[in-house]
Amino acid sequence: MRVRAVDLIDVVRKTRVFVIDDSPLVRQVLGYLIERDHGLEVIGSAADGAAAWERIVELDPDVLTLDADMPQMDGLSFLENVMKTHPVRTLMVSEQAGRGSESTLRALELGAVDYLARPPLDAKASLQEFARELGAKIRSAAAARLRMPVRLPAPPPPPPPASVVEAVQGSPDRVVVMGASTGGAEALRAVLKALPAGSPGIAVVQHMPEPFARSFAERLDKVCNVRVREAKNGDAIVQGHVLLAPANRHMRIRRAGQRYVVELSDGAPVNGFRPAVDVLFLSCARQAGANGVGVLMTGMGDDGARGLLALREAGGRTIVQDESSCVVFGMPREAIERGAAEIVLPLAKIADAVMRSTV
Repeated sequence: MRVRAVDLIDVVRKTRVFVIDDSPLVRQVLGYLIERDHGLEVIGSAADGAAAWERIVELDPDVLTLDADMPQMDGLSFLENVMKTHPVRTLMVSEQAGRGSESTLRALELGAVDYLARPPLDAKASLQEFARELGAKIRSAAAARLRMPVRLPAPPPPPPPASVVEAVQGSPDRVVVMGASTGGAEALRAVLKALPAGSPGIAVVQHMPEPFARSFAERLDKVCNVRVREAKNGDAIVQGHVLLAPANRHMRIRRAGQRYVVELSDGAPVNGFRPAVDVLFLSCARQAGANGVGVLMTGMGDDGARGLLALREAGGRTIVQDESSCVVFGMPREAIERGAAEIVLPLAKIADAVMRSTV
């Protein structure tokens, strides 16, 4: 019997998606857009968490799409409960996701894999791009490692030995650059919380849309010993401070006398991103060389691998997050395969490695 190509497609297991949104129209549109992707299927939907609970336990979907603002049981309350009792990879899909809301950042802390801003349903051009990104993020979420929620508040970790801190404070030439994507918000939170106030200056690129960077920096600043803020053009990278690249702006470092400063630019996306980790890492290789320390963490794709390799070849120290602690191992894997990783460590050991690499 002749087997048609379409029959083979049907044999391949599709990613099973459950949609939760209080708007019937939004559920209908999301369902339609998801079903257009031959690798995805919608196995159910619900108007709120209370209505979804029993069906999720019964159907056991691969991925949930979840709105944050819903009646009966809001998205955050539902996510907190589901991650405690029946963890499911969750993608936040909400109008709120595009407004830098505290609710979306809190969702990441509670265990959501990623987030996506939904455009107005009457914006056809925007919906086409949204459909492409929705499919990609669902597939990425399906491949992600389930991460248990962050327990807040958490006591600060003990500082490293005084000798390490003193050595760092006496090394003004050292500069640290960090990059991450999917799962990176919580990975960065874990690393930065573990650093002492006297840590070296750090510049960070985290893939996130506007205006998340500022809200994210403000949240980190409240829980870390180091000071964290969104970078401005010309800011100096100084000890005890972390500069986070603004959304939609590339960030480079430049040597200016006895210090390093950041330069922001609008240039074309690199590896599909702006800001791009490679842009930051390549500038560190050129400007800091052996005085640079690069850290590449969880994320989909290969952004950062080329720049990290350049930094290692320039004599800098390079640290990569290991597979067991990554939400998505794509970016770290690519760096390891290219020979860019000097050290591969679980997330919990990266902060200590950063301190020791800057001595």
